[in-house]
Amino acid sequence: MKQPRAWQRMLSGRRLDLLDPTPMDIEIEDIAHGLAFVARWNGQTMGDYAYSVAEHSLLVEKIYTAMNPKTPVKWQLAALLHDAPEYVIGDMISPVKAAVGPGYETLDERLMAAIHIRFGLPAQVPVAIKKQIKKADKISAWMEAIQIAGFTQAEADKIFGKPDPNLAKLAQIRLRAPIEVRKDFTARHNELLGQL
Repeated sequence: MKQPRAWQRMLSGRRLDLLDPTPMDIEIEDIAHGLAFVARWNGQTMGDYAYSVAEHSLLVEKIYTAMNPKTPVKWQLAALLHDAPEYVIGDMISPVKAAVGPGYETLDERLMAAIHIRFGLPAQVPVAIKKQIKKADKISAWMEAIQIAGFTQAEADKIFGKPDPNLAKLAQIRLRAPIEVRKDFTARHNELLGQL
């Protein structure tokens, strides 16, 4: 039997094998472009533009860095790239991930390892760092929920946990055109990479 095609052609010209990704087939321009067009919250946000995973990633890195001001630059980069596999596999809300099962997580982990290696990070982020990035991710989700996704603060507190008020005020979420977000994501990536 013929195997189904498991690669995707990227705008850079690379062919990324989703089942066996290699660092050589990963380009930041492809990641930034893809993430700038992937909508968080399944697109169920207020405004004229979708709130993209790229915009979310910029916010998570900002929160993570504010929470950990002395963190090495490599972990700031890991925070920026925490959802990078979604440039090819999309953003699934947590209930859908749970329904899909462990196959999604395996795919995500393979892609993340290749992305990390491509940009000089360890394939696996230490558990303590991963927990801090996840905490920043939850604060970002809380902010998104009440600012653009129609949740009440009480609902967001119950689902995502009540964040530190200083961190919750860190940024006002703005919905922007994908081209602007793509540019800012790429610039932040290059800035961090240049400091490694």
